[in-house]
Amino acid sequence: MDRMKERIYGLLGRTLQHSYSVPIHRALGNDGYALFELEPEQLSSFLAREDIGGLNVTIPYKRDVIPFCDVLDETAREIGSVNTIVRRADGLLAGYNTDAYGMRYMAACAGISLSGKKVVILGSGGASLTAQYVAKTAGAKEIVVVSRNGTDNYENLNRHDDAQALVHTTPLGMYPHNGAMSVDPALFPACEGILELVYNPRRTALAFRAAELGIPCSEGLAMLTAQAKAAEELFFGRAISAGENERILRLMRQSTQNIVLIGMPGSGKTTIGLALARLTGREAIDLDEQIVKADGRMIPEIFAQSGEAAFRALEREQAQRWGKESGLILVSGGGIVKNERNYYPLKQNGRIYQIERALSLLPREGRPLSQTADLHAMLRERAPLYARFRDALIANETTPEDAAAHIWQDFCDNVD
Repeated sequence: MDRMKERIYGLLGRTLQHSYSVPIHRALGNDGYALFELEPEQLSSFLAREDIGGLNVTIPYKRDVIPFCDVLDETAREIGSVNTIVRRADGLLAGYNTDAYGMRYMAACAGISLSGKKVVILGSGGASLTAQYVAKTAGAKEIVVVSRNGTDNYENLNRHDDAQALVHTTPLGMYPHNGAMSVDPALFPACEGILELVYNPRRTALAFRAAELGIPCSEGLAMLTAQAKAAEELFFGRAISAGENERILRLMRQSTQNIVLIGMPGSGKTTIGLALARLTGREAIDLDEQIVKADGRMIPEIFAQSGEAAFRALEREQAQRWGKESGLILVSGGGIVKNERNYYPLKQNGRIYQIERALSLLPREGRPLSQTADLHAMLRERAPLYARFRDALIANETTPEDAAAHIWQDFCDNVD
């Protein structure tokens, strides 16, 4: 498209290095889409550029850009938040809000309705304004906005323990601050659904907790991809098939999700991980190698000098560090499943595969716990732990390449 070459398109925000927007928009055909990181004092001069074709706007500028828009569409005006800016044919900058469309799509994907419900919205920023609008237009019975210093705040949530739906609009728990959770949904026993706007990690601490409680929880990535489709329609004045929402969402799930390998020591995880790297072009990260790099000692030395507990602490640090990243192959040590807390960092962005191999074929050299261990007893202890962690079981019976191919096929078939 010539217009893409003549004008700039991209995402405007302050901290964008871990954004998924570029691959999403490029998958929609906008090859020139880029990131524009600006400080607040740079907004005015940037938005005065005549070569702006279309911009998405993210934290913290969704309200700050409004004065620079010559016109606002009705939805953006009512919400009071702009996440899409388009240079019209007459040269004016028009502000839109496609987040509302994205939020409705996300709710529909999760099967969550706000109609007739008491809705508690966590956060009071630009995304909260969109959530309030979506809840209102969906026919919510009551809408409560919770902020740190407002009348309704995190210290008096018990006033609203009859909430039937929660909408989390704050960046709490977003990469790189994974694991944080603003509230425990158990405080709301009547809750029937949670809309989680954070998309990185794919599974937040809030989403994990909702799953434990049996509460349906949306996936923030669905909102991100859907609002991008709506923005592209505005950028170029063309309709895009609704089916593109599902296609792009599936594509992003596949490209951002990690492949995690677990299994007994010597089961072939490292070799299969390298075969997967060759097959997929992804980077393979061996967590044991990262422990050695961080500590400066080989693993047998760590066990001999500091004991297993010290090693497990180092192992947990690496699981937390690398589990928050995206699109990698993570190769774990055989005992990583001994600490239940390692499940969450590995699963938050990953699909977990247990590699299984006959005990008689497991090597012992260089493996501190295997050298003198009863491997049958070790497997009996760990088998239920592997079963708890894994999403799929892969037999290492022929070649590493064959096992890698089976993993990749399963991964591509199960990105949902």
